[in-house]
Amino acid sequence: MTIIHTRYTDAVPSKGHFDRRLSPKPLLRVWPAAESPFRGYQPLPVDGYAQTSRDTPIVIDNGASLLRAGWASDKSPRVNFPATVARYRDRKINKTVSYVGYNGFADATTRGQIRNAFEPGSSIVGNWDVMEGLLDYTFVSLGVSGQDGGVGRPIVMTEPVANLAYSRNTMTELLFECYSAPSIAYGIDSLFSYKFNGGRSGLVVSSSHTATHLIPVLDSKPVMSSATRLNWGGSQSVDYLFKLLKLKYPTFPGKLTDYQIEEMVREHCYVSQQFDHEMNTYLDWSGLEDRDHVIQYPFTEQVVIEKSEEELARIAERKREGGRRLQEQAAKMRLEKLIRKEQTLDYYKDLQQRLLNQTKKEIKRLLDEDEFKDENQLERTIQEIEKSIRKARNKDVGGLENPEDEAEPTFPLLDVADEDLDETGLKEKRHQRLIKSGYEARARAKAEKQLEKARVAEEERQDNEWRESDLQGWLEERRAARQTLLQRIKERDRLKADLGNRKSLASQMRMKTLANLASDQPGKKRRRGGDDDNFGANDDDWGVYRTVAMGEHSDDEEEEDLGAGLKGVEAQLLKYDPLFNESNTMEAQSDWSQSLIHAFLRGPRPFDPESQQEAHQVHLNVERIRVPEVVFQPSIAGLDQAGIVDIAADITTHGLASVRDRINVLGNIFLTGGNTMFAGFEERLKKELRAVLPVEAAINVQKATDPILDAWRGAAQWATAPKSSQNFVTKEEYLEKGSEYMKEHNLGNAVAF
Repeated sequence: MTIIHTRYTDAVPSKGHFDRRLSPKPLLRVWPAAESPFRGYQPLPVDGYAQTSRDTPIVIDNGASLLRAGWASDKSPRVNFPATVARYRDRKINKTVSYVGYNGFADATTRGQIRNAFEPGSSIVGNWDVMEGLLDYTFVSLGVSGQDGGVGRPIVMTEPVANLAYSRNTMTELLFECYSAPSIAYGIDSLFSYKFNGGRSGLVVSSSHTATHLIPVLDSKPVMSSATRLNWGGSQSVDYLFKLLKLKYPTFPGKLTDYQIEEMVREHCYVSQQFDHEMNTYLDWSGLEDRDHVIQYPFTEQVVIEKSEEELARIAERKREGGRRLQEQAAKMRLEKLIRKEQTLDYYKDLQQRLLNQTKKEIKRLLDEDEFKDENQLERTIQEIEKSIRKARNKDVGGLENPEDEAEPTFPLLDVADEDLDETGLKEKRHQRLIKSGYEARARAKAEKQLEKARVAEEERQDNEWRESDLQGWLEERRAARQTLLQRIKERDRLKADLGNRKSLASQMRMKTLANLASDQPGKKRRRGGDDDNFGANDDDWGVYRTVAMGEHSDDEEEEDLGAGLKGVEAQLLKYDPLFNESNTMEAQSDWSQSLIHAFLRGPRPFDPESQQEAHQVHLNVERIRVPEVVFQPSIAGLDQAGIVDIAADITTHGLASVRDRINVLGNIFLTGGNTMFAGFEERLKKELRAVLPVEAAINVQKATDPILDAWRGAAQWATAPKSSQNFVTKEEYLEKGSEYMKEHNLGNAVAF
């Protein structure tokens, strides 16, 4: 069950300074996390094969992210799916099944078996089994019947800049040998897109899924010797954002997936026009509500049924009535108990009076009847009952408010020698010695409290004298004491956090202590009865329990209230230090409304750690401009390469021979590829180029009509051109000259001059 709550308060105009914790907040806008890209059943466009002639080429844009295919006569590709295949053994039907593209996201089993056809972070095919599965699915989706043992149509396929010869040769062999294609041709996707948008001379900036290429083009011919690659594209941006979020939320309860991160990059990131300035002010509270985008992941929240005010009032009244009844019953029971004690006291006093004129034999008989050993025990019992009755009267009945202090006890038998006492007297002497020990201990404790009180008063007097005589020195000592307390609090919190991490040094030492408790000689087997256990003979042995429970460095000082001591020191600094104010206190610094870390992690709103909704939220703020900025400043992601502005400036100033060529290239800087679709990309590139190129240089930046599909459309347009047929390699030429043979044309890796 996914529950998404929103908070709303009416906006009010601000007047002067106000507390942002109490300021009204607009409606919280959240974006749900992307769902699985599985699209369900999709009907295949199988009618195209019958509607085309044998000369109509099949156009395949073999991208590392998405594979697009269709007929050259179409305006848009007919099939479009990820270049992935999920293949596993289904035990129920005892067959190996394959799920291609979006179908691989059908369930958890298929998602776990997804394999990509390309090498990670590149556009080079590395898994040819997957590539064959993609081509099978492509031709089936286009309705290729295969009645003559092959596809029966020419094939135009895109390839990356500077494609490896081995990769192209293997693809050529696959298409000719496995699919019996009559002819094939290759071309660069970005040049197809540039040709489709009418370009003749310019600088092609292609930022795609795996890399960014800059290719100068003069008179429709690319200058491949000056082409430059930046190893950063859409897939690297997704990986970079994924790492940033894992560092930002190391204990995030939800599961971050690649397609969800890709959705975040595509929908929430943009190119900043002033990156350094915006990074410094991005987490400022002013406007952070709009800049902070909240991604809500699915969560299960415990639904608490709210009761009306009338119901709450009735429940409270029932509780109060029940409490009154319990109090009345308790008072009645205490009164009955008091009456019984008074009756018992009267009986024992009467017994004590009856013993005065009796013989020893009669006295012993009377005491035995009430289970008393002697008259002293009877006297002690009477005193205890009288003391208990006085306490009960003072508490319940309202007896004497200030009872007289107990008289100092006397111990006459302690001065009598043991030889002069009988057995009963010796017992009484031991009892008096015990009572005297307790009385003296209480007296010592009382004296120690008075001494401690006097010591504290003396320290306070000396502290006041020091402050009055040397205020600056006193303030320095208070500041140093505050720093010491802060350091101890941080150390305590760090140790507490380390104990929760089983890989930390504190936890490892704790487990080592537990292991050593089993035996003084680890590694030796203990024999029954052959090892003396003398644990506890030394008082220091019992400190191991504190170590196990609290950590190795815990002691009695760590148990004291450090927070109270820090508040006391800060109160003194607030009163006497003019440089110390409320904003410098630990309470103010730990306030979420003053914390930059809170703004970074949780945005401009308070965070409730008990709320599952807020715990399953991802806040995108500085990441929105940090991820796209890598193309302009690769060093922020640890990439030791120049940015596209420096590369473009180097190509135009050093890679072109004539001034006319530079003017033509700068007059048409063409952007294509999905990674150029960030908002502000075009404006930022033009602004940065203007800053590094000569003032008189005319700069024009143009974006493709559709940076994603124009590569396929350009390939389809080129395939249907009258002169393009001579650039295809036929199967006869392949059989005669081998898979290394290729024909050069202006849109391929080998350029015809």
